[in-house]
Amino acid sequence: MFAIDGKKVGSGQPPYLIAEMSGNHNQSLDRALAIVDAAADAGADAIKLQTYTADTMTLNVRAPGFVIEDANSLWNGRQLYELYDEAHTPWDWHAPIMARARARGLSCFSTPFDDSAVEFLEGLGVPAYKIASFEATDLPLIARVAATGKPLLISTGMASIAEIGQAVDAARAAGAEHIVLLKCTSTYPATPANTNLATIPNMRSTFGCQVGLSDHTMGCGVAVASVAFGATVIEKHFTLSRADGGVDSAFSMEPAEFGLMRTECDRAAEAVGAVHYGGTCAEDESRQFRRSLYIARDMKAGETLTLDNLRAIRPGFGLPPAMLKSMLGRRVARDLAIGTPASWDIFLPGG
Repeated sequence: MFAIDGKKVGSGQPPYLIAEMSGNHNQSLDRALAIVDAAADAGADAIKLQTYTADTMTLNVRAPGFVIEDANSLWNGRQLYELYDEAHTPWDWHAPIMARARARGLSCFSTPFDDSAVEFLEGLGVPAYKIASFEATDLPLIARVAATGKPLLISTGMASIAEIGQAVDAARAAGAEHIVLLKCTSTYPATPANTNLATIPNMRSTFGCQVGLSDHTMGCGVAVASVAFGATVIEKHFTLSRADGGVDSAFSMEPAEFGLMRTECDRAAEAVGAVHYGGTCAEDESRQFRRSLYIARDMKAGETLTLDNLRAIRPGFGLPPAMLKSMLGRRVARDLAIGTPASWDIFLPGG
């Protein structure tokens, strides 16, 4: 258990929900601030930015590998440099966005992509950091962020179990005490079939960290299901409207959807509970509706109990149905009216 800006993150708490702005500001600071407001209204705990420039991400060339060539990609045909230049959040926007977040009761932190971004974010006093899935193998970057001593979220994406171990080791060696690994599928959008939520408890036990979900699927079903597997943090890309377009809009949540996710994830967390058998206190009144043994027709003293006059029915104020066989053939000690609950005092002594 740890806290981000005083809000507890961990087992037994409502899942910590992060609205990822990414490039959905569409190059407008006013839109970025509106996204903060919408995230707050939808029940987010935090808004997250990405801190980079095109030059800190890649080279301005069109050589092989620097242009996306994947027919299944949202960004097929785009040059990396141009894409990052379009999607980046200008660094002079960070302070006003963070101020708006504070005013709305949200934490605001970011994903840095190089040392200069870490230095910049430290100057702004961010309360936590996130490492993107593609940087999960950038151990020097992870160590630099971990050295701040602030909570560190790491998206695992395509990282192997060995690579995740190296990332965790690097973070801990550099001083990180609070690490959350985010199960992540690095496709945009991702499919539920490729999400493999069953990895979450295994990841938690393997690495001794809290585990959450960075979710690129559509809708909130996968996120809600992750809570049952123990996810304590859930991150979703967030936009005002997918119809407005933008580099990440196609797989981003709209405010109403995020609000539904908040409600259903909280319900899921509440429902997980603990291992428990037998009735709860809330069910005590319902015990009367169990089946039990009752006299099924009027009987005279001395008559014998048979399947015709003794039945297992509702309500549950008689002896349990398991006693039926042992009661058959016994004689009753007094006159009994139909609807009398069976009890040990209705028999003649000895039977």
